[in-house]
Amino acid sequence: MSIQQFSYPTKILYGPGAAFELAHHLAEAAKAGADERRQRVLLVTDPGLVEVGLSERVSDLLTDAGLSVSVHSEVHGNPVEADVVAGVASLRAHDAGVIVALGGGSPMDVAKAIAVLAAHDGPLSRFDDGKGGDRLITAPMAPIYAIPTTAGTGSEVGRSGVIVCADTGVKTVIFHPDLLPRVAVLDPELTVGLPPHLTAATGMDAFTHGLEAYLAKGFHPMADAIALGCMELVVQHLPAAVARGEDLDARGHMLMAATMGATAFQKGLGIVHSMAHPLSTRYDIHHGLANALLLAPVLRWQLSAKTSQFTADLWARYARVARLFGSTRDAADLPAAITDLCARVGITGRLSDHGLKAEDIDGLADEAFADSCHHGNSIPLERDDFKAAFESCLS
Repeated sequence: MSIQQFSYPTKILYGPGAAFELAHHLAEAAKAGADERRQRVLLVTDPGLVEVGLSERVSDLLTDAGLSVSVHSEVHGNPVEADVVAGVASLRAHDAGVIVALGGGSPMDVAKAIAVLAAHDGPLSRFDDGKGGDRLITAPMAPIYAIPTTAGTGSEVGRSGVIVCADTGVKTVIFHPDLLPRVAVLDPELTVGLPPHLTAATGMDAFTHGLEAYLAKGFHPMADAIALGCMELVVQHLPAAVARGEDLDARGHMLMAATMGATAFQKGLGIVHSMAHPLSTRYDIHHGLANALLLAPVLRWQLSAKTSQFTADLWARYARVARLFGSTRDAADLPAAITDLCARVGITGRLSDHGLKAEDIDGLADEAFADSCHHGNSIPLERDDFKAAFESCLS
């Protein structure tokens, strides 16, 4: 057996009031260090959080702790390179030495890309992880701290960001170990205002991370155990988080599920993520919603079209996940169980109801096949497999 490496280094602050603790952690670190720039913080967030006052709330916590804060909120739901370029300009104008990301996956992705582009020459497409671009990330970067306000992407414990590059128009993964946030703040009080439809979509994103990590090929029993725990938390707590947004217990468990899902997918992801990325770019579908709408039909397609390639272990893994929904479930029940969970949290219909067109499938299949996430899929895939999988989502 070859040597394996398992890494779980993120410091996590969990519980109501954790954002306050982070502010004082940063202030103490700034006082102890020799770099005055550590007293100046770039807070990367999005327009929605500015509008509801959440960015001001966190900015005030940082300011009250003695830090100087500049806010960058030019972030799209599916972030583009222009968001990053503007963020680099804000970082330099404030001469900030620390980046704090506040929000869902989009601000966190942009924060990571800002750190890269502030220290290296662009364009961002140079750093495409699928093409070995991580080797070009060599210069020291500003440390990143993450405060998620959604419970889905788990980017607060991830080493990568996903940005639509300007010169290619393609969602591109930028990866480097130094992009891992130094501290992740899981404060359920900051997620209470998340609307039900976004709570549902981000929660299903977390579930997808857990599922694809658990099913991914390779030996990683630690990731497998964390992935199962992630999915169990989603099944148990997502309906309550959607129905009772003020439920701090449900919100807290969903934050933990998201963090666990992203921790687990260092093992790998799969076909669903490779299909979701071009859907978000082409139709501007929320990434979590795209995952949720893909999961059941794509699993059903794999169960029917790829049965001959299922190993005994893979059948057992499908069955193990199915039993999270009920002790009598078996592997074949998994797509229906996921459909039922989606319906309970208000996610219904098919991708065709959200823009998927038959005439676009060839192009989508090309983009999905080029996406590196499916390299971890438990069953190897060819380009035409993606075409068939997309077609299964039409009817």
